[in-house]
Amino acid sequence: MIPQSFIQDLLARVDIVDVVERYLPLKKSGANYFACCPFHNEKSASFSVSPSKQFYHCFGCGAHGNAIGFLMEYNGISYPEAIEELARTVGVPVPDDGRRGAAHTDERQQLLDAMDKAAKFYRDALKASPAAINYLRQRGLSDEIAARFGIGHAPGEQQALRKAFPDYAAKHLATAGLVKDGDDGRRRDFFFHRIMFPIHDRQGRTIAFGGRVLDDGKPKYLNTPQTPLFEKGRELYGFLLAQKAIRSAGFAFVVEGYMDVVALAQFGLENAVAPLGTATTPHHIQTLLKQTDRVVFCFDGDEAGRRAAWRALENALAALRDGVTLAFLFLPPEHDPDTFVRENGADAMRTAAAHATPLADFLLDNLKQDCNLASAEGRARLVHEARPLITHIPEAAAILRLQLIKAIASASHLTQAEAEHAFGIAPPPYARAPSQFGNAARPGMQRPPARRSPPSAISTLLRLVLQYPALAARLPIGLVSGDTAEGRALIAIIDLASLGEPLGGLGALLERFRESPCGDTLARVATEFLDTEFDPAVIERQFEDTLLGLQIDANEQEQAMLQKHVAAISGDERLHLARRLAGLLQEKEELRRKRNTLAASTSPGNS
Repeated sequence: MIPQSFIQDLLARVDIVDVVERYLPLKKSGANYFACCPFHNEKSASFSVSPSKQFYHCFGCGAHGNAIGFLMEYNGISYPEAIEELARTVGVPVPDDGRRGAAHTDERQQLLDAMDKAAKFYRDALKASPAAINYLRQRGLSDEIAARFGIGHAPGEQQALRKAFPDYAAKHLATAGLVKDGDDGRRRDFFFHRIMFPIHDRQGRTIAFGGRVLDDGKPKYLNTPQTPLFEKGRELYGFLLAQKAIRSAGFAFVVEGYMDVVALAQFGLENAVAPLGTATTPHHIQTLLKQTDRVVFCFDGDEAGRRAAWRALENALAALRDGVTLAFLFLPPEHDPDTFVRENGADAMRTAAAHATPLADFLLDNLKQDCNLASAEGRARLVHEARPLITHIPEAAAILRLQLIKAIASASHLTQAEAEHAFGIAPPPYARAPSQFGNAARPGMQRPPARRSPPSAISTLLRLVLQYPALAARLPIGLVSGDTAEGRALIAIIDLASLGEPLGGLGALLERFRESPCGDTLARVATEFLDTEFDPAVIERQFEDTLLGLQIDANEQEQAMLQKHVAAISGDERLHLARRLAGLLQEKEELRRKRNTLAASTSPGNS
């Protein structure tokens, strides 16, 4: 485990503007810097980086965090990897407190080194194999595109990797998925007699391979098994090379195989990726939607292609959000993306993608195909089949979900309210509470908008402390109630300050609570004022006023509690309570006097 003190020192050494500017062109506007967001497709710059708060926030998609979080999101790397990368930029080694697992780090590097050596071996083997070179040329691949994707060849002999790894019996070769041990006790290469496609992580490191057989052998395609480096449900073939093209084109192609990705790239369609031996997962969709707001799934037009498209749709529902488009392109049955682009050209492929079927239309059309909507039973079946799909759509796509509900309600001869009840997302229409205007509100009559309640004293103090963390040391912890999420977050900061820990700025403070129960609350509140700069004098007066108000509230609550008890007791105890009440009244008057003096000093006439 990396010591928290080192992480805090590291964040104090780096400037988030410098970190982000290595990846994005930033333009200063006011106190902050802006760029087009790298995590979603946009034309206007809504990605804000605050040097004073050491925090970034996108006003378009909501992405936010500090320098560590930016590296994790942008490069798709783990928390420790982001810290190591940040430490390298300032030339400091990452310490270890004895629990981090240096052996684990060394093992991972050993696996990466082995994969890199194997990738070079396969590339060299391709140059020495006329049969493999001829196969690629028959498929129409140029030498340049093969080199760009690092394509190689696994020779036909079963222990070809002995030439690259003298210690062929080493355990880490099996852990990396390069070799396998048979039941006969003999070790063999995992891949042989295949065209090899290296699979990279977002730092360009080889973490796995995909192999396409050169003859009619089975399986036709083979991927590295799951390893400490490779989880097929998280990786997309070609993603590293496609990122820039996806942002430039404004959409991503998702195809079924490596050859499709490579063939499209050769024809200038470099924005294609492919899942690896699995249906597209919600994680794949989320990864792509950080680059663009439009994803086009491209499938063969046969029955198998449509089944694959339906599985992709089912997996995509959980990742939906309003404002993005997922669409499905079905090619003629005789084509896959490779053959289609070769026969018809890149422009025809782009035109087809522009007219792809939106997810909502594909979902509705597919459901209706198996339902006889002329019968009550068929319409009931439509609602029954739609329910698990509709309920899987998250709140982030509430508008799209509403439109689907309305379409299904119309097709099944139900009202919207009846359909929502059938889907289990609303009570029966007859059980709903009456309108505040009576049960029979007149058509066209609208409810007035709800008045937004002012922030509580706790909410105000939390916002002030996040802007100026040093204020936390001046807050008495007993004064803050933990009844709300914001109250608990404020107490956590006060606790930290009471230990004498340096709180740093906003970015460093949020880092301390990254994995804590109040981490989400603090991040949410922080994004509300990222683009606002405050006068320290204003902050100080507001802090003093809010603190005095909270102290007055606590005083009044104690008075009320004591007054309930004083009537029921007598003797010395009653006298003691009476004295305490008198003292509270005096304290309250003093607090009010201070608050009035503060208000008078900040009035326009005194400023």
